[in-house]
Amino acid sequence: MFSTLEVVTTVVVGVMVGVEFSVAFVMSRILNALPEDSSQLGHAHGGRMLGAVMPVWYIGSLVLVSIWAVAGWQHDGTALVITAGGLLILSVVMSVLLLVPINNRNKSWTPENRPEDWRAQLSRWERWHYLRVAVIIAAFTLLVAALA
Repeated sequence: MFSTLEVVTTVVVGVMVGVEFSVAFVMSRILNALPEDSSQLGHAHGGRMLGAVMPVWYIGSLVLVSIWAVAGWQHDGTALVITAGGLLILSVVMSVLLLVPINNRNKSWTPENRPEDWRAQLSRWERWHYLRVAVIIAAFTLLVAALA
């Protein structure tokens, strides 16, 4: 049963990392290459879609890692799992304090009501997102190492 928990947790976190990596290095570049109105509308739609799913995914991943850390307290690699959990907590804090406020504004923008600095705000979101992706990749890497 414990092995199943380890694998499920690692897969859930790994898929989350893949989605966020794709957003950072694929989807944002595609959306930014579209004409202005399409770009902004695409970012808003993506913010609404992923903004609804990702909080559950981040918190769910953190819960799974926490269960792994508690259930595996006597196993090798627990320190790695706890550190990964700390990084996931950092990613949630970053999300709530830095990314979600921008995303919440962006979700409601249209070509008619977007602010003059909408591109600068999205650029700031992307910079914070790159850092968050690095944090969750580090957490995922630690989980994989804990499996060994």
